[in-house]
Amino acid sequence: MKTSAFVYPWDVNGDPEAPGRLAALGVEQVTLAAAYHSTRALTPRHPRHRVVTAEHAAVLYPVDDRWESRTLRPYPAGDWAPGDAYGEAAAALAEAGLEVHTWVVLAHNSRLGAEHPDTSVVNAYGDRYPWAPCVAQPATRAYLTELAAEAAVRPGARGTELESLGWYGLAHLHAHDKTAGVGLEGAGQYLMSLCFCPACRAGYGEQGLDPEELARAVRSALEPVWQGAPSGGGTARSSEGETGGGWAGVVKLLGETRADATRAWRDHSARTLQEAAVAAVRAAGPDGFQVLLHADPVSYHCGANAGVDPAHILSVADGVVVPCTGGSGPLTPFAEQGRPDAVLAANFMIVSGMGGSPGTLGRDIARARDLGATELRLYHAGLASDGDLAAARSALAGR
Repeated sequence: MKTSAFVYPWDVNGDPEAPGRLAALGVEQVTLAAAYHSTRALTPRHPRHRVVTAEHAAVLYPVDDRWESRTLRPYPAGDWAPGDAYGEAAAALAEAGLEVHTWVVLAHNSRLGAEHPDTSVVNAYGDRYPWAPCVAQPATRAYLTELAAEAAVRPGARGTELESLGWYGLAHLHAHDKTAGVGLEGAGQYLMSLCFCPACRAGYGEQGLDPEELARAVRSALEPVWQGAPSGGGTARSSEGETGGGWAGVVKLLGETRADATRAWRDHSARTLQEAAVAAVRAAGPDGFQVLLHADPVSYHCGANAGVDPAHILSVADGVVVPCTGGSGPLTPFAEQGRPDAVLAANFMIVSGMGGSPGTLGRDIARARDLGATELRLYHAGLASDGDLAAARSALAGR
């Protein structure tokens, strides 16, 4: 099974031993960030630093002139990834014999939301989520599609992995996050993630809903939650295995007509954006350029692993990268599509301090293979301790 490890340019640049260390891990490929959101990251082996603070979402290479006349445009990185940080790291990794694919984060950008607040998701209470661009807005869609094409097809890259190509919602590991005081899971997360910007209000209208009435219904459904009631309308666990009631919980809280209409609008917005972005990347890339999406097989889910319809996305992209830490069940809906040509990459967290279990990686790999995985991803070779890397190396040697 082909295996790739995620890394940042700052894990490589300035550390001449990094490419060889990655190759010795037993991976054939590196998925290298080309456009990434703000973060604070450890670099436990770097000879020059131990903590890198990426202050805002940025591209990690010099942009071209396509952005000159655009209001929405990518932001350059600061001193955490100066110049062509991506290109420098990619060249070093390729010299070590590693195949390099780009890692592109799209609809997750707090600086965009701060400087252009009208681009953000707006909840039923009127609160904006600056980290979450609304993927239904035409200008935002055009920006994300163009960014996907530019950031994905960097010189020498053999493919790309597109993250956050869909809806982002309430759930977000924001700086000093303090949103866990009320248990919002499943259905509650969905209701708090519904967008009420002008574009989405018009979209709900196209689905036969009155957006003002819908917003009131959302607020009414959530009122018991703020008082301590379960956010799944009394349903503890859904058929998808999530707490908070899943889609049945959404239906119970909103009613079937409203729930289905909101999902139809959001699914349509995400699907058409995914189609446009993948087409733009294919048009910009060379023949055989691989396009994968970080994906969740439940279409109404929000986040970095965008909710998708498995049959649809495998007809659009070359495959998916699926989160499998804690269980490889999310692979099954994709494997059930019977697409032998599709890449189904099982993504495992290998950083113990972030919830990973590198000591059980060998067993987890075998389970993922049985469920249809064709490739592996390791998150994240730059963040992992030496002990975590040693455990991952041992597991890969035993594949």
